[in-house]
Amino acid sequence: MATFLYKLGRLAFRRRIIVVLMWVAALALTGVGAASAPTSGSSFAIPGTEAQKAFDLIDERFPGSSVDGAVARVVFKAPDGETMTSPENKAVVEKVVKDLPAGSDQIGQVTDPYKANAISEDGSTAYVAVSYKLTTLELTDDTRKSLEDIGADARKSGLTVEIGGDALQAIPAAGATEALGVAVAAVVLIVTFGSLIAAGLPLLTALIGVAVSVSIIATLASAMDFDSTTSVLAMMIGLAVGIDYALFIVSRYRAELMEGHEPQDAAGRAAGTAGSAVFFAGLTVVIALVGLAVVNIPMLTKMGLAAAGTVVIAVLVALTLVPAVLGFAGKRVLGRKARKRQQEGERPASTHGKPNMGTRWAHFVVRRPLIVVLVGVVGLGVAAVPAASLEMGLPDNGSQPTSTTQRKAYDILSDSFGPGFNGPLVVVVDVKGDNDAEATVGQVANAVKGVKDVVAVTPPTFNEAGDTAMITAVPKDRPSSVNTENLVHDVRDAGGEVASETGSTVLVTGATALNTDFSQKMNDALVPYLAVVVGLAFLLLMLIFRSILVPLKAALGFLLSVIASLGAVVAVFQWGWLSDFFGIEQAGPIMSMVPIFMVGTVFGLAMDYEVFLVTRMREAYVHGEQPTQAISTGFRHGARVVTAAAVIMIAVFAGFSGSTESMIKLIGFSLAVAVFFDAFVVRMAIVPAVLALLGDKAWWLPRWLDRLLPNVDVEGDQLRRKLAEEQRPGQGPDSGQDWNRGMARV
Repeated sequence: MATFLYKLGRLAFRRRIIVVLMWVAALALTGVGAASAPTSGSSFAIPGTEAQKAFDLIDERFPGSSVDGAVARVVFKAPDGETMTSPENKAVVEKVVKDLPAGSDQIGQVTDPYKANAISEDGSTAYVAVSYKLTTLELTDDTRKSLEDIGADARKSGLTVEIGGDALQAIPAAGATEALGVAVAAVVLIVTFGSLIAAGLPLLTALIGVAVSVSIIATLASAMDFDSTTSVLAMMIGLAVGIDYALFIVSRYRAELMEGHEPQDAAGRAAGTAGSAVFFAGLTVVIALVGLAVVNIPMLTKMGLAAAGTVVIAVLVALTLVPAVLGFAGKRVLGRKARKRQQEGERPASTHGKPNMGTRWAHFVVRRPLIVVLVGVVGLGVAAVPAASLEMGLPDNGSQPTSTTQRKAYDILSDSFGPGFNGPLVVVVDVKGDNDAEATVGQVANAVKGVKDVVAVTPPTFNEAGDTAMITAVPKDRPSSVNTENLVHDVRDAGGEVASETGSTVLVTGATALNTDFSQKMNDALVPYLAVVVGLAFLLLMLIFRSILVPLKAALGFLLSVIASLGAVVAVFQWGWLSDFFGIEQAGPIMSMVPIFMVGTVFGLAMDYEVFLVTRMREAYVHGEQPTQAISTGFRHGARVVTAAAVIMIAVFAGFSGSTESMIKLIGFSLAVAVFFDAFVVRMAIVPAVLALLGDKAWWLPRWLDRLLPNVDVEGDQLRRKLAEEQRPGQGPDSGQDWNRGMARV
């Protein structure tokens, strides 16, 4: 692997104009594809669940019902002392009912509140229900503007008019906080390299990679049915890994230059050594993200595949575009002082004189390994305590910022019709073949009415064939409450008893039931997912490190960091700690897909730092250093760069935590906290301490397994031996160099 990447790096450096033009062409082509791609309309499905079966049955038996279609509720609230039944206010509502269908041909149905009894008991509130033929993302801007204009016109009457539902849902977009994260990354790069050219190079190449990735996602969005947040998540992960991977290549290139190698050879060596680590680190991330398919939820699978594709492109950029751009930069990636030292043949500062911060930290850890392990594990354990109270759910308009019209409409309906009104349960009764269908459906309705905490049940609505009916039940509590989740199970039990007696089929669905099923599916899938991903990654790390205990330690360290991260997420987003600081207006259950998505992403990123840091240690060990000395060597050469990479990744993820989109905010925060715990507590403290305690045993591998496993040469040992044979005195640009010094340096 190292030899192949060495040749690839030299080729990209030598043919830099062609390589750069190829990436520019890729950017242009994907950009054109994205610009000409049709609008995407994503659908949310959870195969195999009762809620999904009910939705499918409704779609089959109630043609034209647009189960996946967007919905809107135009909510009216009368001023104090007035009611919505007064002639003046009624006229305003009826005008809206008339104007809505005329404003867009995408509207399927508009319900008159005075005919549908959609008026609160005190008469202060009424709402117009609007259903659309298309999904939220397929609605045109004209349709949304028409809805907003009609609402604004109705407000002129003096009524409070707000619009709920998902029809006005905006596609998440990058904002100021995301740009701030990139700015912090730029500052870190400047401090790390001391050169504007070296600092700008990882940013430039990462942005090109992200632009290509996001354009590909936009091009395929309609065909692949991507969710609206997919491109934002891909941008988040692509920026983080893209900058980090380029950082490692550039850092190694600078080190090779300081060793006296010519730029082209330095680029090849950087690609062969650091590039190998980038390749396998990226592969672990891809395995973790593609592994999300195990959950069998299409939306989550697509998010994982899109993010994995972004990582693949980031790796390709690091292995081809970065060496090519280095060809244009040459030795200017070094600061002036560094160039002067290099010209004078001075050895790198890290190899003599006062130990750097990484070396001093490593010395501290290996002298007190047991204390470091105990402090690290106990600290992460304390942070993980809130994770025991994790509650999962799906977001609704109740989690929107209080300044939005969706949230205002949600609150008005909750206050006027009860907390459970925003999350009704839909009971679907299949009575096909039943000779007394109406009696059976009536029996189901009575059973549902008798369930505790059901405050209202609507009369059954039959389809044209008369073989299927829908009953709506309104819970007592808000949709995201534990009581409502329990109520879903109670209603299903009540319906199941009738079904067993009559031979009918009774299914419960609706947003709240879908939320319950989704959370359960997430819980059921977590262990199999971890088994598949950790198992595959364990095998990959065993190939890289040629050890059993090092991969095992890496996996256990990951579990510590991810549980601690979940604890932080629960404390902030569910309990509301520091909610004002993080801009969280409504604390509540954690979005169901976030924990498993976080587990997959963080596992891949955690293995990045494991590969980058520990490969340095292993290389020193196999070249004859004692275990504790190898740890210090690894930290001397890798700690500064790994620290910079972690800070950059935290900055990028933290930037996205400022998003107004609740899912993006939650994922950005969770990934930032997870990277902090994993990079600075696990990889920089617990890992070296455990390696110090294990000593030589850390690198033990049975002989039979050593013979069985292929040598992927991540450290570039075979490459160095080959180059050492070729670069004899008088035979190349590197003649006269002390190769033993190069062998000990990574």
